[in-house]
Amino acid sequence: MKEVIAIIRMNMMNQTKRALADAGISSMTAREVLGRGKGIVDLDLLEGAEHGYEEAVSRLGQTDRLIPKRLILVSLPDNLVDTAVQTIIRVNQTKKSGDGKIFVLPSIDTVRIRTGEHGDAVLDEL
Repeated sequence: MKEVIAIIRMNMMNQTKRALADAGISSMTAREVLGRGKGIVDLDLLEGAEHGYEEAVSRLGQTDRLIPKRLILVSLPDNLVDTAVQTIIRVNQTKKSGDGKIFVLPSIDTVRIRTGEHGDAVLDEL
């Protein structure tokens, strides 16, 4: 059993949720977060630079603004981890800075509060 944590762009949440559901992964938790990767990016400056504005290009890398993102948490049996990771990559990969990150962590146990069930029986399964 693993926990998949993905940080993605805000505007990709609905597509990601739909793609995971289509892949048989319907259970997840999501929340809004703020953050940035190792690069310092200001989206307004980045957009200006992409349009060729010299002043925007010269200011890239000079701000530490935190960017709104979505954090998705999914607990899965081992056999669905690769499906989840590949689905998230397929939907979110633009090959540009800010596409996000995926973390896969071991999970010791999962318990359904309502019934007290433990382990894989609580999780999505194909």
